[in-house]
Formats: sequence, structure tokens, C-alpha cells
Amino acid sequence: MSSLEALAERRARLHGPELDALNAVVSDWQILADLSFSDLLLFARDHEADALVVVAQIRPYTAPTIYQEDLVGTVLSPRERPAVARSLDEGVIVRDGDPDWSSGVPVREEAIPLSFDGRTIAVVSREANLSMVRAPSQLELTYLQAADELSQMLADGEFPLPGHRSDHELAPRVGDGLVRIDPAGTVIYASPNAMSAYRRLGVSGAVMGRNLGDFDLDDEAIVEALADGEPLESEVEARGTVVLRRLIPITRGHRVLGGLMLVREVTELRRHERLLLYKDATIREIHHRVKNNLQTVASLLRLQSRRLASAEVREALSESVRRISSIALVHETLSQDSGQRVAFDKVAHRLIDMVTQGLTDQDRPVQMRLEGTAGELSAEVATPLALVLSELLQNAVEHGFADRGGEVVVQFDRRTSALHLAVVDDGVGVDEGWDVVTDANLGLQIAMTLVESELGGTLDVERVGAHGGTRAVALLPAPAASTI
Repeated sequence: MSSLEALAERRARLHGPELDALNAVVSDWQILADLSFSDLLLFARDHEADALVVVAQIRPYTAPTIYQEDLVGTVLSPRERPAVARSLDEGVIVRDGDPDWSSGVPVREEAIPLSFDGRTIAVVSREANLSMVRAPSQLELTYLQAADELSQMLADGEFPLPGHRSDHELAPRVGDGLVRIDPAGTVIYASPNAMSAYRRLGVSGAVMGRNLGDFDLDDEAIVEALADGEPLESEVEARGTVVLRRLIPITRGHRVLGGLMLVREVTELRRHERLLLYKDATIREIHHRVKNNLQTVASLLRLQSRRLASAEVREALSESVRRISSIALVHETLSQDSGQRVAFDKVAHRLIDMVTQGLTDQDRPVQMRLEGTAGELSAEVATPLALVLSELLQNAVEHGFADRGGEVVVQFDRRTSALHLAVVDDGVGVDEGWDVVTDANLGLQIAMTLVESELGGTLDVERVGAHGGTRAVALLPAPAASTI
């Protein structure tokens, strides 16, 4: 639960749809802060103390902040914020006539009510530092006019626009570029950054005073959305330049007064995205080919084993095939998933199925199950760990259930700095005094070598109890676990 939701529920007694309404405002109020050069504070009524509590705060990118400290959770009396208290009580926009000097600088405050289901549930306080005021430029006048219009839309419940948020990574911001258009799509004002973006798209000549239909590459969609009073986010590309645009219709009583279009050039970001996609596709293709090559080697070994008369040699080749297949499983998983991390539980399930099908039969049925989760592992950890798990499973089936069935449990215990793997069976168990270093067979020796040399961990094998059963435990501490 976010701090906004926690405070609003506990202190202001707001719930469900009311919280959704506040979250919608907070997700899109950066635009209002930037256009008005103001800090924004979201106030709700604190029913515990009969006071006002700050439940959210945002600073502008276009001006210095008034508040260096975080005010979320601050409780103030109605006397300290009379404009906010009045706006909450009367549900109207309240503008202070005289500046407030309590923060050490003159601050002009405007309280904007937020209504839900016919009642005011919160107030957005727009707070601008008057000491920074100077003769405004045309850009600043356009910003402030747009801020006043958005504030009125906020009070009327017409902003933020449903279904559109400005808090995603690539969303254009006010400083990236702003175009003000009238209801017919004619440009009233374009900021220097916006004009530069259109220049890179190949638009020549003046932009202000022209209709979007004369120069925009996707004017029909914008004009249609503007006429319907609907927000629109679109992307255009020309001459190797990619520009993202976000249209915000300016409305009053559901009548369209014009629109704001935020413009951001995202050429380099899109180029990097394409390079990453190409890299991911290349890596997946490499893993796919490695998997195919390993499967080919395994097939060749199977063909070779069928031509051999020696049962011992055939068994040795079969064990090699299982080891190669274990490595191939990891590469197959990597070829299907993006990135260089493996959901190892999926690999473990596949290994369990492979060993069950290859080594058990009806005369000695062995049930296997998985407990816990290993989570995602890097390829450098997943490959040797898959071999370790395969060897431990094979060893449990072959030596624990030579003449009867039973159960094998694979247990994962993922911790902050380590991963513990245990393979527990209820078979005959190792002999008393058995030592993993001196008495281990080839499979266990391979597993121990991989755990110690590749994963930096330890492997221990012990008898479970007096009536048999074996537990093999691999402890993989840092640095192997740090890559998890």
C-alpha cells in the first residue's frame, strides 16, 4: 500500500473508489506543477485530529521548489491553511489575496477542490514562489494560462482524463516541448523545443499560425481526438527522427476550448530499444542453436550405444546423454525467455520428468516432487546447478531404489545471500560411516566438483535415519547466490 493510500485510509477515512480518484490525480499532476511553476500538495481532512493532513506532494521541473523537505504526513490546523480549509468546506477554488511568508519566501496559494460523488474529498494546493516572479515571456504566459485551465478542469472533475497517465517512462513532459492549439487544430503557440522536434521531422517554415493539417504527419488523428475531447498519445517517425506526442484537450463543461500537445523527441531511446531487442533475439537464437547442437550430440551417443555389446559402456553413454540433456534444458529455457536469467523451477520440473521417465519402471515406481522455489538464476549458475540436480536425482534412483520404489523430494530454500538445494529420498540410505569425499561414485564426484568449483558452495550427503533414506544438501552461498 502506498503512503497516499495508507494516510488517506487511516487519517481521512477514504476508501475504494475515492482512493482510485486520488491516485488518478497524483498519476497525472506533474503537468499541472510544471505549467504553473508550482509545488503541489494534496490535502485531505484528518478526522482523527480535526485538522488537515498532506497525503501527497510533487515538485515542479520548471521552477525551484519551495519545500526542500518532504511534507507527506504533515498535519496542519485549518487556521494554518485557511484557503485549503475553505475549499474543502465549500467545494470551490480559493485563491489567496496576500502571499504567505511562513516558509520564508512569499508564496501564492490556490486551493483546488477534488470532488467525488457530489462531495469534496481532498484539495490540491498550488503554491508558487512569488520571489521568482519577473516579466513573463510568451512561453511562461502560455504555461500559466494552460495551468489555470487545467486547474478549473480539475475542480470540475474533467482532469485527469480517464485512461491516460503521464507517469510512464517515456511520457512527454512540459519542458520537452509544448504546442497550444485552438479547437480547429491551428497552432496558437509552440515552444522552442517543440519547434525543434518538428524541424527534425522535416517540417520547414513557421509552425505558429498554421493548422496541423499543413505540417503534422498524423494530423487527422489529432484533429479527430481534439474534436471529440478525447486524449491521444501517438508516435510519428520521419527522416530517422521519432517524436512522441500527447494531446490533452482543454474543456469546460464538456465544450472543447482547444488543446495542449506535449512533444518529446525519443529517437535515441527508440534506437537503443531496437538494439536491445536485436541483442535479445540474437542471444535467444544462440541458445536455441546450442540446445540443438547438444541434442544432436545426445542423439549420436544414443545411436552409438545401440551398436555396443558391453552393457557397462552402454550405461556410461546413457549417463553422458542425460548430462548433455540437462545442459540442453537450460539453453532451451534461455532460448524461450528474454534476458540471461532462468526460471530454475521450470528446469527442475523438466529434469524430474526426464529422470523419472528414463530410470524408473513399474516394478520400482519412484514418485518425485518439488518443494520451495529457486526463483530466477543467472545462466552461469543455472547450467552447473542443473547438472548437480540431475546427478543427485539419478544417484537417488539408482542407489536408493535398486529393488523397490519410493519417493524423492527436491527442496529449494532461497535466502537473501544463499540458495540451499536438498534432494531427500526414503531409499535404503548410505552405509554407516560412508564419506562423500572418499566413497562417492562418479556422479556424486561430478556434482561435488561442480558445487565447489563452479558455484563456490559445499555438498554433503548423509543418512536420514536408522531406517534408511539419504539427504544430499548443496549450500550455495555468495558469490554464487549473489547472482540469483
